[in-house]
Amino acid sequence: MVEDSRLEYKSKLTDDLEKEVVAFLNSEGGTLYIGRDETQVYELPNLDELQLKIKDRLKHNISPSILGLFDVVLEEFNHKKIIKINIASGSEKPYFISKKGMSPKGCFIRIGSSSEPMNSRMIEELFAKRVRDSLRNISSPRQDLSFRQLKIFYEEKGLTLNDSFAKNLEFLTDDGRYNYVAYMMADSNGVSFKLAKYNGVDRVDLIENNEYGYTSLIKATYAILEKIEIENTTFAKITSKDRIESTLWDKIAIREAVINAIIHNDYTHEVPPKFEIFDDRLEITSFGGLPLGLNQEEFFSGVSNPRNREIMRIFKDLGMVEQLGSGIPRILRVYDKSSFVFMQNFIRMVFHKNSGQIGGQIGGQIGGQIDLSPRQREILQLIKKDPKISREVLSKTLHISQSAIQKHLDKLKANDIIKRVGGTRGHWEVINE
Repeated sequence: MVEDSRLEYKSKLTDDLEKEVVAFLNSEGGTLYIGRDETQVYELPNLDELQLKIKDRLKHNISPSILGLFDVVLEEFNHKKIIKINIASGSEKPYFISKKGMSPKGCFIRIGSSSEPMNSRMIEELFAKRVRDSLRNISSPRQDLSFRQLKIFYEEKGLTLNDSFAKNLEFLTDDGRYNYVAYMMADSNGVSFKLAKYNGVDRVDLIENNEYGYTSLIKATYAILEKIEIENTTFAKITSKDRIESTLWDKIAIREAVINAIIHNDYTHEVPPKFEIFDDRLEITSFGGLPLGLNQEEFFSGVSNPRNREIMRIFKDLGMVEQLGSGIPRILRVYDKSSFVFMQNFIRMVFHKNSGQIGGQIGGQIGGQIDLSPRQREILQLIKKDPKISREVLSKTLHISQSAIQKHLDKLKANDIIKRVGGTRGHWEVINE
């Protein structure tokens, strides 16, 4: 018998054992002999111990579990004992070497008489078949979930989550358990985002390492946006006619990039997006590469193929995204395509700091010596553009709650920067700049 797609020979136990077994599991199954080839038999010491070692390696070094999918037996060939491993085709493809992960380094498939690495697209297609490409079908690791924060966010948008909200938002698996979408939107969970800040242009000198999470994904997203907004320093220059301001990064583009990374991240591998600030740039890295069925040209043109449609729906309900596919075109209005780096398993967005910064005092303080937050400065600019702007419009424009808008307005009024003229039907007046 010669080696083919369902037969492999090894003269001895090698480090390739898991690779060969994974390839059979991801194919049509097969048989692996240890201690022989087509014509010759090789001496195997301590056969009983070797059998136990093989079973142990296969049970602990391959994911998902392959218990029940293999059998290790002794067989006689040319009057000598050899080891025969029968491997069935698995139903939970793709199988992979645990320490190398669900990647081309860990996933293999049988092609002819050799075990070849699976490419990323093949891996994603097989995994999509297993979980139907949706977090909705992955059961939450916890079932004692509460959603007070999510309900508040909906109420601030004038929406109500009724008793059927879990079903309506697709928070349930087919058997009625909370799924992973529910887990991520719950008041308490194990999902968090890291935001790191470095001194310099590399990752050597870490000066901040913050975590935002273990709470509703919506709340964590707002926390990340708020932190990056604080870091997005405003530079101001006072001329004889105007006050001219510039920021390190374009606010709209960066906001879209943050939300895009969070919505389209592949959470099935429990790898969250990462945010990093350097002296010369901001990097946002999301896991998963391009969604299945989407190429780079389609990506840049704004074609929408959301990896996590349930999350996208909630972000859209809350006004955090305007319409499907609008995020990337908004970014491309300011930054070119070279800002996007496509890797095998990741997409990284790199935004260099504004090189044409306007000279003047850093911080862009408005109103004499009053130290306003970036959000308050933003509200003030919107009021200057439209003195009749309402609290509701401010909330929708800046994507924060009306109660938060009111707190900022109160601060501006308390510091005599603005005042209200004419009550609810009146307008704002800027009285101190």
